[in-house]
Amino acid sequence: MTSSVDVKTYMQTLGRAARQASRVMARVETAVKNQALLATAAALNTQREALLAANAEDMRNARANGLDSAMLDRLELKAKNIDAMIEGLEQVAALADPVGAITDLVYRPSGIQVGRMRVPLGVVGIIYESRPNVTVEAASLCLKSGNATILRGGSEAIHSNRAIAACLRKGLLAAGLPETAVQVVETTDRAAVGELIAMPEFVDVIVPRGGKGLIERISRDAKVPVIKHLDGICHVYIDDRADLEKAFRIVMNSKTQRYGTCNTLETLLVADAIAEQILPRLAEALIEKGVELRGCPRTQALISGALSVDIKLATEEDWRTEYLAPILSIRVVADLDAAIDHIDTYSSQHTDSIVTEDYTRGRRFLREVDSSSVMINASTRFADGFEYGLGAEVGISTDKIHARGPVGLEGLTSQKYVVLGDGHVRA
Repeated sequence: MTSSVDVKTYMQTLGRAARQASRVMARVETAVKNQALLATAAALNTQREALLAANAEDMRNARANGLDSAMLDRLELKAKNIDAMIEGLEQVAALADPVGAITDLVYRPSGIQVGRMRVPLGVVGIIYESRPNVTVEAASLCLKSGNATILRGGSEAIHSNRAIAACLRKGLLAAGLPETAVQVVETTDRAAVGELIAMPEFVDVIVPRGGKGLIERISRDAKVPVIKHLDGICHVYIDDRADLEKAFRIVMNSKTQRYGTCNTLETLLVADAIAEQILPRLAEALIEKGVELRGCPRTQALISGALSVDIKLATEEDWRTEYLAPILSIRVVADLDAAIDHIDTYSSQHTDSIVTEDYTRGRRFLREVDSSSVMINASTRFADGFEYGLGAEVGISTDKIHARGPVGLEGLTSQKYVVLGDGHVRA
């Protein structure tokens, strides 16, 4: 691509091909879609060396360009990541196909039957950064749900995505499906993103996965609907009726299992009545893991007094920040009401969890916290399509319309009304 005109022409060519492929995909039988998924899994397995070599080239370039540790973590492919991609494809193949399912079919007084049928969205454009595994996850879900897709990964992962795309093409062709049903944008020119989000004649929905700046730009400039989330400011609240051993395990897992994911804990809330019992122990373990702590004055006093360690004072900005790094903000709150008030003020409506043995308080937390995933006595790291049994996810939506939470097969379909009659006419 040597000019914006070339990029525009190229993207419209992809869009036109995707629209044509979407008409084919909408009528493909489940067995054929599953065949394509399993053939792609087999191709990934046989092409392991090529995938790792392509990713190694991306990693070298990323380090040379000074990408931070969180980005490097998301970019790197290891043998276990390839295993997970293969497992994800197999799991999606095993899932029920939502396309064509008719629900809520009822007779009306006129004698007609009215119901709703699940149908594909059409062409899904997916824009993402770093993670090459997203290429497989997104493609598998779009394929199984009868959609065509255009995938635009970050320039830092171009070699990895090209290698994965070759495996996807093999899978599609093995099942006799058009290889244009899944297209990976080959150019790293940023103008391609602008074109992809401005082609309503070819693209039905955009799913952005990446940093806040990327998602804000796409939400602002897109001419097609967007399924999105801006931040993953996730909370864990330790109630004064919590099992403290459970609380310790949940907080450590929520924060330290992985730092660079949207379902990682960013703000810990602790009931004042048990803060002195649990906070020093947690702080010591987190500091040993290399986590930087920032806290309210009460948190500072408790940790300093118990461990003789000074931590930074948390600012208003900290409560609003998705760190994606080994940094945690901590606030001691009076009670459940104060915890819910803090979450209501600062949450990005992604994932929030309460640790409590009080059933009534747990149920209240579920009802009143307005996030796409709300949990009792569980790590925020479970907010994931794979863990929810969706096989994989194309993204996590914090929107309230259409899809919310991890977006799997059903989130990539819509519903239309269907009417069954036998010569009925309206009186």
